[in-house]
Amino acid sequence: MFNYAGRFNSFIFKGQTVYDAIAAYRGMKGITHLEFNYPEHFAGNDIEDIKKAMGPLKTNGLAVRWRGEDFKPGDFTNPNEEIRRKAIDMAKEAVDVCRKLDGKVITLWLENDGFDYPFQCDYEKNFKKIVEAIREVADYGPDLKISIEYKPFEERNFAMVDSTGMTLYLISEVDRPNVGATLDFCHMLMKHDSPSYGLALAASKGKLFGLHMNDGYSQQDGGLIFGSVNIGHAAEFVYYLLKYKYDGVVFFDTFPIRENPAEETQSNIDSFEKIYHGVERLGMDRIAEVIVSQDGVKAHQLVMDMLK
Repeated sequence: MFNYAGRFNSFIFKGQTVYDAIAAYRGMKGITHLEFNYPEHFAGNDIEDIKKAMGPLKTNGLAVRWRGEDFKPGDFTNPNEEIRRKAIDMAKEAVDVCRKLDGKVITLWLENDGFDYPFQCDYEKNFKKIVEAIREVADYGPDLKISIEYKPFEERNFAMVDSTGMTLYLISEVDRPNVGATLDFCHMLMKHDSPSYGLALAASKGKLFGLHMNDGYSQQDGGLIFGSVNIGHAAEFVYYLLKYKYDGVVFFDTFPIRENPAEETQSNIDSFEKIYHGVERLGMDRIAEVIVSQDGVKAHQLVMDMLK
């Protein structure tokens, strides 16, 4: 039913290579796609060699990562216009590489576009700079989905794009058909957004382009196994994916710092599948009836029934 992808850095941060990670994913039950970071996963690697190593696996897309001291003041809002131009050009380069790998999605997490102090930035001006930059990238890659991933804080104390609502507002202002949203479950918890509420709003507008599935306790980006903490929210999220017929890739953006990365990724897939089959077993119609009733006790019992 669903297509799955795992996180390269789960392996790389433990001393393995991009090719080691690809080999691990090829041997894993359920993995169908790969999600790369640009440029870090391509430094020193040949694209043709990567394509050969992938075998039957497909590329879903690339996430742009602006690293280094130059970008810390901002990515698309950098006060140095030369560095800002470099950030935009990197996103365009990612479009070129994505095409070569037959990918479909460019994910933009604007990690440095934010602020830490009062009076540190001109909010209206910086928001317009983000809009203009995303338009330029979207127009450069009209054949690809340009997907905005929000995070309320980290790396900055306040992010310019910090919530589902702000993301949808930004998408509206950019006003390009190929611009949508990637929703990160843990980021939504950090913002105290209801994950399923945000999903429903984005999907109902045809703007749900990507998923980063994980879990956590909301105070930070925990990157825990999907469904390990917030089982009710996780089950509701899967229900709404089915309701809106999501056909994109489910990417597990989790952080196995102390765990075996292959085992941890497989556990994500198994958890997602178990929750999906629990929803399927109860039936979409029964769940819809409970939702219509707006009865909290019945809603809780529904989750308990999924655990049987």
